[in-house]
Amino acid sequence: MQKQQVKKLASSILKYAIFIAIGVGLFYFLYNNVDIAQMRKVLREDVSYMWFVPVIVVSIFSHIFRACRWRLQLRAIGIDAPLSALINSIFGTYAVNLIFPRLGEVWRTGYVASRQKASFTAVLGSMVADRLSDTVTVLLLTVFTFFIAQGAFYEFLYTYPQIKDGLWNIITSPWVWCAVVACIGAVVWLFTSKTQNRFIVKIKQMVANLWEGFSAIGRMEGKWWFLAYTVLIWGCYFMQLYIATFAFSFTDNIGLKATLVLFVLSSIGMGIPTNGGLGSWHIAIIFGLSLYGVGRFDPTNFDPQASAFAMLVWGVQTALLIVLGIYAFTYIAIDRRRIRTGKTVVRTNGSGMKL
Repeated sequence: MQKQQVKKLASSILKYAIFIAIGVGLFYFLYNNVDIAQMRKVLREDVSYMWFVPVIVVSIFSHIFRACRWRLQLRAIGIDAPLSALINSIFGTYAVNLIFPRLGEVWRTGYVASRQKASFTAVLGSMVADRLSDTVTVLLLTVFTFFIAQGAFYEFLYTYPQIKDGLWNIITSPWVWCAVVACIGAVVWLFTSKTQNRFIVKIKQMVANLWEGFSAIGRMEGKWWFLAYTVLIWGCYFMQLYIATFAFSFTDNIGLKATLVLFVLSSIGMGIPTNGGLGSWHIAIIFGLSLYGVGRFDPTNFDPQASAFAMLVWGVQTALLIVLGIYAFTYIAIDRRRIRTGKTVVRTNGSGMKL
């Protein structure tokens, strides 16, 4: 058993080490190919830092709206966590993701399940649904942006034809479709088999709990609020970037359409599992700015203005996440002590209890 635990720990460390290495490698590649002295000059002379005050305020509200949306899903599966705990779970999630990409989602699932004495897999299902709704939103934004700014996307595919070819090869690959059919077949067998094997029964229970959390969107009260919160979350994300463009003398008039292109490209860049978008977000922003006249996208010599924009906007967001993370973990420590001493009573019910 100890040997298996060591192997599992080594596997986890290796997985996150790879993600961290990708982010650090991209970041090093980026800022090893830019004129640092010129970039510093841009940061000294071409930036109005007061614009980052509303950027920070809007960013905080995006996390609050996400917590409000998640509360709707949790209530649908009988988990009535206080909003303050959910807000701090979101703060903590992004702070953890800065160190271990994607681990933050697992952490917040465990924290809320533990605090509310609820099923981990049910909470995980609601979290998966939360993230899936984000994926759908990004896809819809990408399609919308493609139609209003086709030239920018054609330029992107023209510059990187390997991306287009890679996506097409994945879609048309017989191996991919065979894998899809095999997975569907395995799921059908899993739920139709009458076996009493403990491992199979445990998997069935886990999948059922995941589905319970995932399907909560379909039956929860306040579906329109869920949609409204989704719009508010992504509206805040967009406004952070749009307001930030006014802070720089060379982007203060690029307009809404250009900012939307930057936003979609950077959102796709955030899909790469690096530490808080380290490297991938920067390169996406630099490329997007090059489409609208801010430098020329050259991987061997990145534009100092675009690089300064990416560095500062990402840096402010990252610093905010660190501060919010410190606040969140302090709150959680105090909250746990209050629960232990009986000063805070955790409300649970049958559908939220551990299975």
